[in-house]
Amino acid sequence: MIELPEAINLAKQMRETVRGKTASAVYPPSSPHKFCWFNHEPEEYQALLAGRTVTDAAGFGIFSELEFDSGVRLCFNDGVNPRFIRKEEVRPKKYQFLLEFTDRSAIAFTVAMYGSISCHSGDYDNEYYRKSIESISPLTEEFDEGYFKELLASVKPAMSAKAFLATEQRIPGLGNGCLQDILFQAGIHPKRKVSSLTDCEQNVLWTQVKTVLQTMTEQGGRDTEKDIFGNPGGYQTLMSKNTLASGCPVCGGEIVKETYLGGAVYYCPSCQKMEEEKR
Repeated sequence: MIELPEAINLAKQMRETVRGKTASAVYPPSSPHKFCWFNHEPEEYQALLAGRTVTDAAGFGIFSELEFDSGVRLCFNDGVNPRFIRKEEVRPKKYQFLLEFTDRSAIAFTVAMYGSISCHSGDYDNEYYRKSIESISPLTEEFDEGYFKELLASVKPAMSAKAFLATEQRIPGLGNGCLQDILFQAGIHPKRKVSSLTDCEQNVLWTQVKTVLQTMTEQGGRDTEKDIFGNPGGYQTLMSKNTLASGCPVCGGEIVKETYLGGAVYYCPSCQKMEEEKR
Protein backbone atom coordinates (compact mmCIF):
# COMPACT_ATOMS: atom_id res chain seq x y z
CA MET A 1 0.00 0.00 0.00
CA ILE A 2 1.31 3.44 -0.93
CA GLU A 3 2.26 5.62 2.02
CA LEU A 4 4.21 8.89 2.03
CA PRO A 5 7.70 7.47 1.21
CA GLU A 6 6.27 5.49 -1.72
CA ALA A 7 4.05 8.34 -2.94
CA ILE A 8 7.07 10.65 -3.17
CA ASN A 9 9.32 8.07 -4.82
CA LEU A 10 6.72 6.90 -7.34
CA ALA A 11 6.26 10.53 -8.36
CA LYS A 12 10.03 10.96 -8.66
CA GLN A 13 10.32 7.89 -10.87
CA MET A 14 7.40 8.94 -13.06
CA ARG A 15 8.90 12.42 -13.40
CA GLU A 16 12.19 10.92 -14.54
CA THR A 17 10.57 8.34 -16.82
CA VAL A 18 7.56 9.90 -18.57
CA ARG A 19 7.87 13.66 -18.25
CA GLY A 20 7.70 15.12 -21.74
CA LYS A 21 5.82 12.14 -23.15
CA THR A 22 2.42 12.55 -24.78
CA ALA A 23 -0.49 10.25 -24.04
CA SER A 24 -1.78 8.50 -27.15
CA ALA A 25 -4.34 6.05 -25.80
CA VAL A 26 -6.13 5.17 -22.59
CA TYR A 27 -7.44 1.67 -22.00
CA PRO A 28 -10.22 0.95 -19.48
CA PRO A 29 -10.06 -2.13 -17.24
CA SER A 30 -9.19 -5.36 -19.01
CA SER A 31 -10.04 -7.02 -15.71
CA PRO A 32 -12.76 -5.06 -13.85
CA HIS A 33 -12.23 -4.74 -10.10
CA LYS A 34 -15.13 -4.30 -7.70
CA PHE A 35 -13.11 -2.00 -5.45
CA CYS A 36 -11.34 0.13 -8.05
CA TRP A 37 -13.03 3.50 -8.24
CA PHE A 38 -12.97 6.17 -10.96
CA ASN A 39 -14.38 9.70 -10.79
CA HIS A 40 -15.48 9.40 -14.43
CA GLU A 41 -16.54 6.44 -16.49
CA PRO A 42 -13.28 4.67 -17.47
CA GLU A 43 -14.15 5.04 -21.16
CA GLU A 44 -14.18 8.84 -20.73
CA TYR A 45 -10.49 9.04 -19.77
CA GLN A 46 -9.45 8.73 -23.43
CA ALA A 47 -10.97 12.13 -24.25
CA LEU A 48 -9.58 13.64 -21.05
CA LEU A 49 -5.95 12.51 -21.50
CA ALA A 50 -5.17 11.58 -25.11
CA GLY A 51 -2.97 14.17 -26.80
CA ARG A 52 -1.84 15.72 -23.53
CA THR A 53 1.81 15.88 -22.49
CA VAL A 54 3.15 15.01 -19.05
CA THR A 55 4.71 18.12 -17.51
CA ASP A 56 5.47 16.88 -13.98
CA ALA A 57 4.56 14.44 -11.22
CA ALA A 58 3.89 14.95 -7.52
CA GLY A 59 3.61 12.77 -4.42
CA PHE A 60 1.91 13.74 -1.18
CA GLY A 61 0.14 11.84 1.59
CA ILE A 62 -1.22 8.60 0.15
CA PHE A 63 -1.46 9.97 -3.42
CA SER A 64 0.78 10.27 -6.45
CA GLU A 65 -0.28 12.07 -9.59
CA LEU A 66 0.84 12.85 -13.10
CA GLU A 67 0.43 16.45 -14.22
CA PHE A 68 -0.36 17.19 -17.87
CA ASP A 69 -0.45 20.37 -19.90
CA SER A 70 -3.63 22.43 -19.59
CA GLY A 71 -3.74 21.57 -15.87
CA VAL A 72 -5.13 18.05 -16.20
CA ARG A 73 -4.01 15.56 -13.54
CA LEU A 74 -4.21 11.80 -13.16
CA CYS A 75 -3.98 10.76 -9.53
CA PHE A 76 -4.03 7.41 -7.78
CA ASN A 77 -3.98 6.45 -4.13
CA ASP A 78 -2.62 3.94 -1.66
CA GLY A 79 -4.11 0.73 -3.09
CA VAL A 80 -2.99 1.25 -6.69
CA ASN A 81 0.19 -0.29 -8.15
CA PRO A 82 1.66 1.53 -11.16
CA ARG A 83 4.16 -0.25 -13.43
CA PHE A 84 6.16 1.35 -16.23
CA ILE A 85 6.18 -0.72 -19.42
CA ARG A 86 8.91 -0.11 -21.96
CA LYS A 87 7.90 0.01 -25.60
CA GLU A 88 9.50 -3.37 -26.31
CA GLU A 89 7.81 -5.08 -23.36
CA VAL A 90 4.61 -7.10 -23.60
CA ARG A 91 1.55 -5.43 -22.12
CA PRO A 92 0.05 -7.21 -19.11
CA LYS A 93 -3.19 -9.06 -19.78
CA LYS A 94 -4.88 -7.85 -16.61
CA TYR A 95 -4.99 -4.25 -15.46
CA GLN A 96 -7.50 -1.74 -14.14
CA PHE A 97 -6.17 1.13 -16.25
CA LEU A 98 -3.47 1.52 -18.88
CA LEU A 99 -2.01 4.80 -20.12
CA GLU A 100 -0.05 4.53 -23.36
CA PHE A 101 2.30 7.15 -24.81
CA THR A 102 3.16 8.00 -28.41
CA ASP A 103 6.52 6.19 -28.14
CA ARG A 104 4.60 2.96 -27.24
CA SER A 105 5.77 2.94 -23.63
CA ALA A 106 3.00 2.82 -21.05
CA ILE A 107 2.02 2.77 -17.40
CA ALA A 108 -0.27 -0.03 -16.24
CA PHE A 109 -2.24 0.44 -13.05
CA THR A 110 -3.47 -2.55 -11.06
CA VAL A 111 -5.38 -2.77 -7.80
CA ALA A 112 -4.95 -5.57 -5.28
CA MET A 113 -7.47 -4.76 -2.52
CA TYR A 114 -8.91 -1.33 -3.28
CA GLY A 115 -7.90 1.98 -4.80
CA SER A 116 -8.95 4.93 -6.91
CA ILE A 117 -7.69 6.31 -10.23
CA SER A 118 -9.03 9.80 -10.86
CA CYS A 119 -8.68 12.43 -13.56
CA HIS A 120 -9.26 16.06 -12.58
CA SER A 121 -8.19 19.65 -13.10
CA GLY A 122 -7.34 20.56 -9.52
CA ASP A 123 -10.95 20.29 -8.37
CA TYR A 124 -10.92 16.71 -7.08
CA ASP A 125 -13.38 16.75 -4.19
CA ASN A 126 -12.12 13.82 -2.14
CA GLU A 127 -11.61 14.08 1.62
CA TYR A 128 -8.38 12.11 1.73
CA TYR A 129 -6.95 13.81 -1.33
CA ARG A 130 -7.55 17.20 0.30
CA LYS A 131 -6.04 16.05 3.59
CA SER A 132 -3.02 14.63 1.77
CA ILE A 133 -2.33 17.80 -0.20
CA GLU A 134 -3.38 20.46 2.32
CA SER A 135 -2.25 19.12 5.72
CA ILE A 136 1.21 19.76 7.12
CA SER A 137 3.59 17.07 5.91
CA PRO A 138 5.71 15.31 8.56
CA LEU A 139 8.72 15.88 6.31
CA THR A 140 8.52 19.67 6.65
CA GLU A 141 9.84 22.06 9.30
CA GLU A 142 6.26 23.11 10.06
CA PHE A 143 5.65 19.65 11.49
CA ASP A 144 7.44 20.61 14.69
CA GLU A 145 7.16 19.37 18.26
CA GLY A 146 4.49 21.89 19.14
CA TYR A 147 2.30 20.94 16.18
CA PHE A 148 2.68 17.24 17.00
CA LYS A 149 1.58 17.79 20.58
CA GLU A 150 -1.43 19.75 19.35
CA LEU A 151 -2.40 16.70 17.33
CA LEU A 152 -2.01 14.49 20.39
CA ALA A 153 -4.14 16.84 22.47
CA SER A 154 -6.88 16.86 19.83
CA VAL A 155 -7.74 13.16 20.12
CA LYS A 156 -9.55 11.19 22.80
CA PRO A 157 -7.24 10.14 25.68
CA ALA A 158 -8.19 6.47 25.29
CA MET A 159 -7.07 6.42 21.64
CA SER A 160 -4.26 3.97 20.95
CA ALA A 161 -0.89 4.88 19.48
CA LYS A 162 -1.73 3.03 16.27
CA ALA A 163 -5.10 4.76 15.90
CA PHE A 164 -3.49 8.15 16.49
CA LEU A 165 -0.78 7.64 13.87
CA ALA A 166 -2.68 5.75 11.20
CA THR A 167 -6.33 6.82 11.13
CA GLU A 168 -8.11 9.87 9.69
CA GLN A 169 -4.92 10.89 7.83
CA ARG A 170 -4.16 13.42 10.59
CA ILE A 171 -0.53 12.82 9.63
CA PRO A 172 -0.71 12.72 5.82
CA GLY A 173 0.80 9.61 4.29
CA LEU A 174 1.41 7.79 7.56
CA GLY A 175 -0.50 4.52 7.60
CA ASN A 176 -0.45 1.03 9.00
CA GLY A 177 2.77 0.13 7.18
CA CYS A 178 5.09 2.94 8.19
CA LEU A 179 3.84 3.10 11.78
CA GLN A 180 5.32 -0.32 12.61
CA ASP A 181 8.95 0.85 12.56
CA ILE A 182 8.06 4.25 14.03
CA LEU A 183 6.51 2.65 17.11
CA PHE A 184 9.33 0.11 17.38
CA GLN A 185 12.02 2.80 17.26
CA ALA A 186 10.06 4.81 19.84
CA GLY A 187 9.63 1.77 22.11
CA ILE A 188 5.85 2.19 22.19
CA HIS A 189 3.30 -0.63 21.97
CA PRO A 190 0.72 -0.11 19.18
CA LYS A 191 -2.15 -0.52 21.69
CA ARG A 192 -0.71 1.96 24.16
CA LYS A 193 -3.14 4.77 25.08
CA VAL A 194 -1.87 8.18 24.02
CA SER A 195 -2.93 9.60 27.41
CA SER A 196 -0.32 7.38 29.08
CA LEU A 197 2.59 8.85 27.11
CA THR A 198 4.91 11.04 29.14
CA ASP A 199 6.31 14.29 27.75
CA CYS A 200 9.57 12.47 27.07
CA GLU A 201 7.79 9.68 25.20
CA GLN A 202 5.80 12.19 23.17
CA ASN A 203 9.06 13.85 22.16
CA VAL A 204 10.60 10.52 21.19
CA LEU A 205 7.53 9.58 19.16
CA TRP A 206 7.58 12.92 17.30
CA THR A 207 11.28 12.46 16.56
CA GLN A 208 10.75 8.95 15.22
CA VAL A 209 7.81 9.99 13.04
CA LYS A 210 10.03 12.50 11.28
CA THR A 211 13.23 10.42 11.31
CA VAL A 212 11.78 7.11 10.13
CA LEU A 213 9.64 8.67 7.39
CA GLN A 214 12.60 10.72 6.17
CA THR A 215 14.84 7.65 6.07
CA MET A 216 12.19 5.58 4.27
CA THR A 217 11.79 8.35 1.70
CA GLU A 218 15.50 8.84 1.13
CA GLN A 219 15.97 5.10 0.60
CA GLY A 220 13.25 4.82 -2.03
CA GLY A 221 10.38 3.47 0.05
CA ARG A 222 9.92 0.29 2.06
CA ASP A 223 11.08 -3.18 0.98
CA THR A 224 7.51 -4.42 1.41
CA GLU A 225 6.37 -2.22 -1.51
CA LYS A 226 7.43 -2.02 -5.16
CA ASP A 227 8.36 0.87 -7.42
CA ILE A 228 7.20 1.52 -10.99
CA PHE A 229 9.76 -1.00 -12.29
CA GLY A 230 8.54 -3.74 -9.97
CA ASN A 231 11.53 -3.50 -7.62
CA PRO A 232 11.19 -3.38 -3.82
CA GLY A 233 12.09 -0.19 -2.01
CA GLY A 234 15.54 0.19 -0.49
CA TYR A 235 14.45 0.72 3.11
CA GLN A 236 14.79 -2.52 5.07
CA THR A 237 11.82 -2.75 7.41
CA LEU A 238 12.37 -3.83 11.00
CA MET A 239 8.79 -4.81 11.85
CA SER A 240 6.93 -6.32 8.88
CA LYS A 241 5.98 -9.54 7.15
CA ASN A 242 9.57 -9.66 5.89
CA THR A 243 11.07 -9.84 9.38
CA LEU A 244 8.41 -11.77 11.30
CA ALA A 245 10.45 -14.97 11.40
CA SER A 246 13.77 -13.22 12.09
CA GLY A 247 13.08 -11.99 15.61
CA CYS A 248 13.56 -8.58 17.16
CA PRO A 249 16.69 -6.83 15.82
CA VAL A 250 17.40 -5.43 19.30
CA CYS A 251 16.67 -8.16 21.86
CA GLY A 252 16.38 -11.20 19.60
CA GLY A 253 12.96 -12.04 20.99
CA GLU A 254 9.94 -13.17 19.02
CA ILE A 255 8.08 -10.61 16.92
CA VAL A 256 4.34 -10.73 17.51
CA LYS A 257 1.85 -10.33 14.67
CA GLU A 258 -1.73 -9.46 15.60
CA THR A 259 -4.81 -8.14 13.83
CA TYR A 260 -5.70 -4.80 15.35
CA LEU A 261 -7.93 -1.97 14.07
CA GLY A 262 -8.48 -3.54 10.68
CA GLY A 263 -4.88 -4.43 9.90
CA ALA A 264 -1.87 -6.35 11.13
CA VAL A 265 0.50 -4.95 13.73
CA TYR A 266 4.03 -6.23 14.27
CA TYR A 267 5.81 -5.53 17.54
CA CYS A 268 8.31 -6.79 20.08
CA PRO A 269 6.57 -7.27 23.46
CA SER A 270 9.89 -6.88 25.27
CA CYS A 271 11.03 -3.66 23.57
CA GLN A 272 7.59 -2.08 23.16
CA LYS A 273 5.89 -1.93 26.53
CA MET A 274 2.21 -1.26 27.11
CA GLU A 275 3.15 1.26 29.80
CA GLU A 276 6.18 3.34 30.71
CA GLU A 277 8.74 1.38 32.68
CA LYS A 278 9.03 2.52 36.28
CA ARG A 279 12.47 3.47 37.46
